[in-house]
Amino acid sequence: MDSVKDCNVKVVLKGGARLPVYSSSQAAGADICACLVDGSLVIEPHKWLAVPTGVSIELPVGYEAQVRPRSGLAAKFGVTTLNAPGTIDSDYRGEIRVILINHSDVPFVINDGDRIAQLVIARHETASFEPSEGLSATTRGEGGFGSTGISSK
Repeated sequence: MDSVKDCNVKVVLKGGARLPVYSSSQAAGADICACLVDGSLVIEPHKWLAVPTGVSIELPVGYEAQVRPRSGLAAKFGVTTLNAPGTIDSDYRGEIRVILINHSDVPFVINDGDRIAQLVIARHETASFEPSEGLSATTRGEGGFGSTGISSK
């Protein structure tokens, strides 16, 4: 698959883990799989689990990995990531575990090797936070949580 590589990510795989893989040449997220030495896990209805992947990564400084849901799991089974997107910082060296939640009314089975989430590698800025006595005025002001309305008309 031809692709532009913007950064190199070192990956350590443990216990039969699989390398994250982009499913198409223009995919933003690389699929990450469950790594289950005992075969499978079950997420009961309306419960969640941290699913091991066996993958540890080393990101360049100034990058993060975002753990995002797979749309097929959400649309077909009501399963998604609980903290989406989850952030993996460039100084984290532990195993990536994906917190999946089952919003359906039936148990969901995860097997070893199942694609459970996507990793999006993104550059980020580090901000300087400065105390201030006030903020500049805008038309919106302090309006939030639906203050701009629902309709596009």
